[in-house]
Amino acid sequence: MKAVVCQNQQLEVRELPEPIPEPGQVLVKVLRCGICGSDLHVRQHCDHWGQIMSRSGYHSLKSSAQAVVFGHEFSAEVLDYGPGTKPKLKPGTPVVALPFLRRGERIEALGLSEHCGGAYAERMLVQDSMMLAIPNGLDPRVAALTEPMAVAWHAVRRSELKKSDVAVVIGCGPVGLATICLLKAKGVKTVVASDFAPGRRALAKACGADVVLNPGEDSPFKDWKDWGCIGDLPGLLDLAMTTREQLGRLPVPWWQAWRLAEALGAVPKRPVVFECVGAPGVLQNLINGAPQMTRIVVVGVCMQPDQIEPAMAINKEIELRFVLGYSPLEFRDTLHAMADGKVRCEQLLTGEVGLAGVDAAFTALKDPNRHAKILIDPASSLTAPA
Repeated sequence: MKAVVCQNQQLEVRELPEPIPEPGQVLVKVLRCGICGSDLHVRQHCDHWGQIMSRSGYHSLKSSAQAVVFGHEFSAEVLDYGPGTKPKLKPGTPVVALPFLRRGERIEALGLSEHCGGAYAERMLVQDSMMLAIPNGLDPRVAALTEPMAVAWHAVRRSELKKSDVAVVIGCGPVGLATICLLKAKGVKTVVASDFAPGRRALAKACGADVVLNPGEDSPFKDWKDWGCIGDLPGLLDLAMTTREQLGRLPVPWWQAWRLAEALGAVPKRPVVFECVGAPGVLQNLINGAPQMTRIVVVGVCMQPDQIEPAMAINKEIELRFVLGYSPLEFRDTLHAMADGKVRCEQLLTGEVGLAGVDAAFTALKDPNRHAKILIDPASSLTAPA
């Protein structure tokens, strides 16, 4: 079968042996596969990424010299089952799957392993227990977005924001756009999106962002007073002292009144920021510019070392939350929300290529004004995004 292999930072279409399913595995025909930002990062920074993953206990991709077939955002069609595996879906059924495969006692990440190829290929293996039928006739092109949309849903859930909170999305690439879609599906009233690229700002608006701005011209936190937030440390000190003085005038002990107010939710407002860029310096810029007590959810994967000033974060009581992936339940719920029309994300799709066009697609994705999500159709002959 044909597949795109990445080795020594080069992408090449090669003939590979047909994958043979083992017990608990399913052979599928790839219908569509999204090119993820992590694919672009790993291509350029595989050695460093491998070191980080090894320190985390994952040892299946350590060096750019290894040959790997990328692709973990995909839709597919059932072909055959491994020995002893009870067929739960008929051949020809369109499916998606969490990109993980058991290999002996180890679990491999599909598309990020030398041993288990991903969906930049005509066919691949998936784990039977990780496979889900695509419901309601959802277009396989859109279904291929289940994985990145699940990443965004996990980030939104981990943020613990309320519908009345202000959400600020920094970076409107595919992850940022997916986050905007999920925030609006959740019913968040005010979503602020920030990106330097006009094309991405237009997509952010199409995804439902209420305020879209260029950070080179406006701060995403310029309206903090309208949000009811506290802008700096003197403001927080003034709130503490003023509140104490006002409660002291009541005919009850001030500390009892304070506890009651906190129990009723009378606490300072703060925005929830989704950092979806993943570049050095972004976190510190957010710490510098955000109001007091801002919660920052780090979704973007920065592949280089970075620095922050903890003292500034402490003075502002900034909360940092780093998020990873999604659970099987979040993946399933995301798929059904898309199929039921509760989450609309087709606007993220900006191009398609065949296997021979993957290298050109990687180049095209360097221009943030041209594309958001490019899909690979292994049956297509397109050599450039269309």
